[in-house]
Amino acid sequence: MSATQPLASPGAINVIGALLEQRTGQQIAANRIWRIETALKTVLREHGLETADALIARLTGAADGALADAVIDALLNRETSFFRDTGVLEMLVEAAASLQAEQPGRRLRIWSAGCSTGQEPYSLAMLFEEAAASRGVPMPEIIATDVSAATVARARAGRFTQFEIQRGLPVRRMVTWFDQVGEEWVVRPDLARRIQFRRHNLTQDRALVGKFDIVLCRNVLFYFPPAMRARAYATLREAIRDGGFLLLGAGETVIGQTDAFVPCMAFRGLYRAEPASELRIAVGSR
Repeated sequence: MSATQPLASPGAINVIGALLEQRTGQQIAANRIWRIETALKTVLREHGLETADALIARLTGAADGALADAVIDALLNRETSFFRDTGVLEMLVEAAASLQAEQPGRRLRIWSAGCSTGQEPYSLAMLFEEAAASRGVPMPEIIATDVSAATVARARAGRFTQFEIQRGLPVRRMVTWFDQVGEEWVVRPDLARRIQFRRHNLTQDRALVGKFDIVLCRNVLFYFPPAMRARAYATLREAIRDGGFLLLGAGETVIGQTDAFVPCMAFRGLYRAEPASELRIAVGSR
């Protein structure tokens, strides 16, 4: 392969893009096609392949499920950090406290959908542990999911590099909740036990069993085409109890996307799940 020959032909890019959408619901925008070649370099090297066209030939010829998984894992956007948008997460703790006040004695349930390598749910667990110690806010059940089995396994292991641990995590929290093991930082068991990690596909799987009070789905739906996004919203609504909250990414909104959620006036940036009766009335009045 010459230095100027592209790793992926237009045909290979189309096939890989279709595979990503089929397996995860995500699309790669035209202005981000370059990510395919960049992301696949490691996969090609590890499997002794020179081009994405050779990769497609192996995928279609041998139906290699492990190879397809590796391709999908490489293409998924894993951008994350500890305490991303800290103010929003702190507001979410206050929203949880308000829900708890409405139904004292019931343990709240929170779902982090699209949790990537775990920084979001671990940040939540730290905030709730601190709120429990300082103000007696009850610790909720936290379930975190991702479409990638490999990513879920890594999140569950709770092992982070020095670069990852320094992204958004204050030193005080780092030494309180993590132990340094060699060149990595490992979540301490008393924090790790607060989170259940599972694999889940928002566009293909049913909602998790049981109702949740709060669901975080940040910077996930942004990559979905409209039909997939509508399916994901239906899954999320099925998972959230009436009056519960949905948190999206900073650049995402339910407005014009779904009638199942409305902006929350008390907590700006959160969306409240419309009760089914109110939703039927709203739809019927159009």
